[in-house]
Amino acid sequence: MKTAIDPRHRRREKLIRQLYTYSHRPDEVPPQIEPIIQQLEQIDPIITQIAPEWPLDKLNKVDLAILRLALWELINTDLPYKVVIDEAVELAKQYGAEKSAQFVNGALGTALKLLKRSDFVSEQPSEHEPD
Repeated sequence: MKTAIDPRHRRREKLIRQLYTYSHRPDEVPPQIEPIIQQLEQIDPIITQIAPEWPLDKLNKVDLAILRLALWELINTDLPYKVVIDEAVELAKQYGAEKSAQFVNGALGTALKLLKRSDFVSEQPSEHEPD
């Protein structure tokens, strides 16, 4: 697990805050989250599929931001999926509701199976994280 002072963890915290703000003010898109926003047409249907009991407009906005970032990382980076999921769960513990961590963990576990079947995530992820 990363520490709170880890620059990668801090970067994810900042991205989560920006994605949260975007969910309330979609006309404001900071450049740091543009790549994620550009892929929402691909990411949001995955969220709908892995959490069918929670329509996007009813989903906790913090959980939605965490899921969007984690799915973007799973699809677009060579980060090990365990790192992505662990970070997402830690962010959910830190910023989400009481059961957010459990929800995020379960949703991302389901997403990982779906993405592996779709060849978005390699079976043997790289151990390197981008700068």
